Amino acid sequence: MTAPRRDGDPGGQRRREVTVASIARLAGVSAPTVSRVLNGKAGVALGTRQRVEAVIREHGYRRPEADAPAAIIELIFHALESLWALEIIRGVERVAREHDLAVVLTEMDGRLTPGHAWTEQVLARRPTGVIAVFSELTVAQQSQLASRGLPLVVLDPTGEPMHETPSIGATNWSGGLAATRHLLDLGHRRIAMLSGPVQWPCCRARLDGYRSAMEMAGAAVDPRLVRVSTLYVEGGLRDGAALLQLPDPPTAIFTANDLQAHGVYEAARQAGVRIPQDLSVIGFDDLPFTQWAGPPMTTVRQPLVEMGAAAAEMVVQIASGEQPRYTRVELATELVVRQSTAPPNR
Repeated sequence: MTAPRRDGDPGGQRRREVTVASIARLAGVSAPTVSRVLNGKAGVALGTRQRVEAVIREHGYRRPEADAPAAIIELIFHALESLWALEIIRGVERVAREHDLAVVLTEMDGRLTPGHAWTEQVLARRPTGVIAVFSELTVAQQSQLASRGLPLVVLDPTGEPMHETPSIGATNWSGGLAATRHLLDLGHRRIAMLSGPVQWPCCRARLDGYRSAMEMAGAAVDPRLVRVSTLYVEGGLRDGAALLQLPDPPTAIFTANDLQAHGVYEAARQAGVRIPQDLSVIGFDDLPFTQWAGPPMTTVRQPLVEMGAAAAEMVVQIASGEQPRYTRVELATELVVRQSTAPPNR
């Protein structure tokens, strides 16, 4: 059995007092090189950067108190093209304000993974923590944040939730199940589903919820009624129009989000199909415009504001040195019935 270290043990002292100089010595580089890596500066060869980061992770370097993180939360989105993002921002900003933190917002123009320039900028800003929304940081980027002690929380991850990376989501499967059951209870059997990209867990879960509800009711799923679309109005318009042109069109369409449903509304208008008399439509998210649609839209409420707030609370908790009780948190969805659903007309 190994005896415990005494207070005067030099080895124990080295483990407790990891400095820039000691990292430089262990990595075989200069102290300025270590500083450049720590601050996310360019001009360091990839192999050298990886070697320094490995030493930082192994020896648990922590910045001096005088070099404390900036009072900001870094919030990164793949795109800012709808009220969906605004609702999440509202939740993050609410918590940030309570903790005297500012919010720095980055959009990646539709890309899921941020570039190297973003990583350097974040490391230079040294935020209190990072929230990645519907984005996918590389293993190297996650490692860089971890080696600097920057908390990372993922909201609606595009890949499978990583056990080591805290993440926030919603009960998407239950939402898909509830929406489809509502249509089945109204008497619909030819129910179409417009999914989003099925490689994304949230979209796949909503589709699985739809399939489960149909199976439980003994209702056959016509493969022609299930389509993978984009999560935008254009996708709902294009694929909704295609569904309505079938020889035996659906009497109801469940969509993966409200923007798709809005596109289906327009497809129905162009085809002379009345909602809900001829076609029932259900969206997903419950964005503010849904209650003002014509007719007001039945949808599945996803608690976006609360999800943003939960992610921010988790960042603050980790930054304070506490570990969250759960690394994966899913908030409940809720079916909101309005006037876009009714019993089938045929």
